[in-house]
Amino acid sequence: MTSTMTKTQPELAAEDPFLWLEDRNGKEALDWVHRQNAVTVAELQGDASYQAAFDTALDLMTAEDNMPIGAALAGHVYNFWQDKTNALGLWRRAPVASYKTDRPDWETIIDFDQLSAKEGVKWVFGGASRLYPDFERCLLSMSPDGGDASEMREFDIATKSFVEDGFRAPASKSGFSWLDKDTVIVSAAFEEEDKTQSGYPRVIKLWRRGTKLEDATPIFEGEKHHLAVGGGVEFDGYKRHVLLGRTIDFFTSHSFLRLAPGENRRIPLPDDATDTAIFKGQLVFGVRSPWQAPDGTRCLPDGLYSVDFDRWIETGMFEPIETLLKPEHRVSIAGLARTQDRLFINLMDNVRGKVVACDRTANGWSLKPVGLPDNGNVGISHAEHFGATVSFSFTDFLTPSSIIWSDDDGETLATVKSQPARFNASPYVSEQFEARSKDGTMIPYFVVRPRDQKGPVPALLYGYGGFEVPLLPGYAGIRGRLWLEKGNAYVQANIRGGGEFGPAWHQAALKGKRQKAFDDFAAVAEDVVRRGITTAAQLGIQGGSNGGLLTGVSLTQRPELFGAVVVDVPLLDMLRYTELPPGASWIAEYGDPSKPEEAAWLGAYSPYQHVAAEVAYPPVLLMTSTADDRVHPGHARKMAARLQEAGHGKALFFEETEGGHGGRGDRRPQAAQTAMRYMFLQRALGNAA
Repeated sequence: MTSTMTKTQPELAAEDPFLWLEDRNGKEALDWVHRQNAVTVAELQGDASYQAAFDTALDLMTAEDNMPIGAALAGHVYNFWQDKTNALGLWRRAPVASYKTDRPDWETIIDFDQLSAKEGVKWVFGGASRLYPDFERCLLSMSPDGGDASEMREFDIATKSFVEDGFRAPASKSGFSWLDKDTVIVSAAFEEEDKTQSGYPRVIKLWRRGTKLEDATPIFEGEKHHLAVGGGVEFDGYKRHVLLGRTIDFFTSHSFLRLAPGENRRIPLPDDATDTAIFKGQLVFGVRSPWQAPDGTRCLPDGLYSVDFDRWIETGMFEPIETLLKPEHRVSIAGLARTQDRLFINLMDNVRGKVVACDRTANGWSLKPVGLPDNGNVGISHAEHFGATVSFSFTDFLTPSSIIWSDDDGETLATVKSQPARFNASPYVSEQFEARSKDGTMIPYFVVRPRDQKGPVPALLYGYGGFEVPLLPGYAGIRGRLWLEKGNAYVQANIRGGGEFGPAWHQAALKGKRQKAFDDFAAVAEDVVRRGITTAAQLGIQGGSNGGLLTGVSLTQRPELFGAVVVDVPLLDMLRYTELPPGASWIAEYGDPSKPEEAAWLGAYSPYQHVAAEVAYPPVLLMTSTADDRVHPGHARKMAARLQEAGHGKALFFEETEGGHGGRGDRRPQAAQTAMRYMFLQRALGNAA
């Protein structure tokens, strides 16, 4: 393996026999995909239990009594809804009072199935930017294939129609927001010169009504090697700020305030500032690494700080810094949200949620906890920026999600929506354990298992471990019905690389330290076996995207630990990931394979390069999507081909031909993939000793 690591990318590419599978829509590659799909469909959908599993998954995904989650704005709650009749979905709204009832009076704004039938394109709703102050005009985002690239059209909610001769832009990864009713802020990624090397916007432009998009006026730029730029309007009360941002990489950025045409002032935050908000004249922020502020204040990760933003605008003085929230051990910030008069902090305390309400007066900050349940995962579902409505979500592995609503900034709370129970949770218990990783670090994980378990049972271990993203407890009816009700167990690992304990937990497995995340995952696997919850032969693992890399590495590094491996929309060729857009955007997370010293650590674990013919691998199922424009399908394709070439006939591959990275769009293909995953796991693990 050492000689491979010293070779350049072109040399490695020349030696790669499956490079042709990176041609996303090439005929030869798609013919291979169709042959693979036929084998996998015959194997998994041909199982006698498949149809019932598919029906269950689809029924639960499209059930009429699913909980409608919405956000309040100007007296209405807006919701996107899909069911069996509305496969592509309805964008709809209901008055706030009506939303709280058992049978809300929904008003359909757009029927995407009707629109798609009319235009001959399967449009996938991607959200809408609404125009202040009446919020009836929208810049509507729609993807033609479920990918990240979306078309934009101006839409009028009052007339439920697209605006004739209104703003409209072709599908791209551009961003759009209102400056005023006749001007749009465009973060442009249309032409190659407008894009970063990752394929995201590099130039911000002002687009005036009645002019052509190509004639929009550039007002801000990033460098080609930057991740992206973006701009928009932030309101502090009724005071408007035009903010422009240059994202250097996933974890560093520069923010600017547009004071006047041609005058953009850099906000003097550290490059790795996080969790920012403007509230009552204060700029609230956190940091990913310790920072000495201009006034000498030492700002620490997992804390929150504030500075007088209005004073900075007027005088240029970025001081004094106030401490809003002090860091605490194993408590991290999950996010901020604000209503007109109150700021809310969502915290994670040992991977369990809570919310703190913050008020700003002449005497400074005052904090108090919001009276929410404290024994599960609590989050902020929405907060109305120009009002007082705020809602919170509550769930855990065995408790269906609920929406707890307030019309008075979190003072009075009422549960207004609850997801119906989808399985009988009483026979199961949810527990939190810790496993000791290779370097001695204790890694928390959750186990959901039969309460009266007498011996090892099949178990599914799920992990992610990247990009400062936490894995939190959550109810999943499909998992309950198709996995737990079979007498199986579910395990969720909070490994390093994620965001469960703030920036330090993430940075512990960053770049050249990535192996620690893989070691953590293996330690959890060994621990559940040691505790007698399952056996190695009965233990399956699953992960998607960065989690797909995790399971791919686990397959090649520790195949003896697992009885089955599910690899979803993965990164697997870490020596070429930057060549497959937008892979270059993740260099800050993984490292740069064009640099020999970084290629060395990437090559040390890159799953694609570590497939060996002499190793006995467990059965593996790789799943991806042709339209995925976030993680290229070439990763999964090449890995499946290499495993099969090496003689591992138990490597199955399936590629969905529509829907992007998150499988957006029609629920039927999503239900089919879900059912196939559980068929694969049950067949591989259910009869294992």
